[in-house]
Amino acid sequence: MALQPHARLQAPEGPVVCIVMDGVGIGDGGDGDAVRRAHTPTLDWLGANAASGQLAAHGLAVGMPSDADMGNSEVGHNALGAGRIFDQGAKLVDNAVRSGSLFEGEVWRNAVARVNSSGEPLHFLGLLSDGNVHSHIDHLFAMLERAASEGVAVCRVHALLDGRDVPARSALEYVEALEAKLTALSVSGRDYRVASGGGRMSITMDRYEADWAMVERGWAVHVRGDGRRFASLAQAVRTLYDESDKGDQDLEGFVIADEGEPVGPVRDGAAVILFNFRGDRAIEISKAFEAESFSGFDRGPRPDVFFAGMMQYDGDEHVPARFLVAPPKIDETMGEHLAASGKRQLAISETQKFGHVTYFWNGNRSGMFDPSLETYVEIPSDRVPFEQRPWMKAAEITDALIEQLRGGNFDFARVNYANGDMVGHTGHLDASRIAVEVVDLCLARLLPVVRSLGGVLVVTADHGNADKMFDVGKDGTQKARTSHSLNPVPLHVYDPGRPGIALSPEALAGANLGNVAATCLELMGLTPPSNYARSLLAPL
Repeated sequence: MALQPHARLQAPEGPVVCIVMDGVGIGDGGDGDAVRRAHTPTLDWLGANAASGQLAAHGLAVGMPSDADMGNSEVGHNALGAGRIFDQGAKLVDNAVRSGSLFEGEVWRNAVARVNSSGEPLHFLGLLSDGNVHSHIDHLFAMLERAASEGVAVCRVHALLDGRDVPARSALEYVEALEAKLTALSVSGRDYRVASGGGRMSITMDRYEADWAMVERGWAVHVRGDGRRFASLAQAVRTLYDESDKGDQDLEGFVIADEGEPVGPVRDGAAVILFNFRGDRAIEISKAFEAESFSGFDRGPRPDVFFAGMMQYDGDEHVPARFLVAPPKIDETMGEHLAASGKRQLAISETQKFGHVTYFWNGNRSGMFDPSLETYVEIPSDRVPFEQRPWMKAAEITDALIEQLRGGNFDFARVNYANGDMVGHTGHLDASRIAVEVVDLCLARLLPVVRSLGGVLVVTADHGNADKMFDVGKDGTQKARTSHSLNPVPLHVYDPGRPGIALSPEALAGANLGNVAATCLELMGLTPPSNYARSLLAPL
């Protein structure tokens, strides 16, 4: 597992520092390109003076089912840390649904057996869209159809509205499709209905334990049936649209009721399937259903249910205990190799992306490989709408990073600036421009520090977002975009101690995020593992 010294490249005097500018892709320079509109003298300087290129960060290049699929922070950091590409959750689940293996597994069979025995509903909880970042509506429809064919009499859907990986107010497209599907299946004595809903950034889908109150609000509507009541999912969405200009992701939680009573609280004897395949925003609600000892919020009486996730969201903590599709097995990550080689590592970000430079970078693995060699620093994120504070915690991250680099004797550091992604998701162009400028300013502070330490600076991104803030309709009108882009991302390698360092044009021709690990290892004077995607450095 320990890496060998490189045959030609010596280790630099200082650390190799890898910066991930989350959500900062290379756009077309149009009106909706907040990256190009931003004042970025540091990135401009790197583009002119550092070894530079671009990387594919979406679709097949990062393990997604097709090139129509956006990349995301989870798969991006998996690729950056693993040094090669693995089939990701969306592709694995898609294959399992198409082949039927999902329905042949013990977990699906036991879920169906539980409700067919108890008479309680089979509940489906998850993100209702075709964004294919956390979930896909087709997977839900396939499970509903299979449940009907296997004699499940009652199903309930708890629909989390997206507006983040799809257009900001696109919920009715998915709502109408779901309600039509449920109506079509509610024949021959079957009763298939929506039970609750709400926006993904309002209820249920918190991550990294940043705001357990979100999960508590979701628990209230999904499990207790306690919330504002509507006759249908469509009525709820239309009413909430009329009452404010909020996008789908921020709509308050609600309950579907019939004659004043909730149609689908979760009771003893039921089965609950969380059909999201991405882990970060699924872990907390899974713990709420499963954990015997739980301190996130007061659950009240916890119903005795058969709970399963689409995938296992945390393999180290075994959350959830039951799952329909096995997650990708990512081994021999860069972090593991560096720990085995005795190299000191630093990982730092704010709460919103802390798990990405730790858990996802390490191949969906919790904890450190060697605590004596690794330092993880989390800067608590603000709990306010990000368009109101587009600077987020970038300055504090930079403060802590510089302090650690000057005093920690690190060999490798990985850092995530969340601004381009989290602010980009709000759909606010001007705020996103400021977000990119903030990151550029932080890079300006960092450059002289890396230079003074004799280190190397590597700057890249995990996917695009702020680079495409508008969608243009057929009539030419611009509509705010809140989802990721399909654009490539930049790569800059600044090595002041070795001015001859260059990137190979041949290697760049097919490069993706998986090439970054081997590139960083060579910059550290180490020979990359033979199974890694090739380094992008040109031979010296």
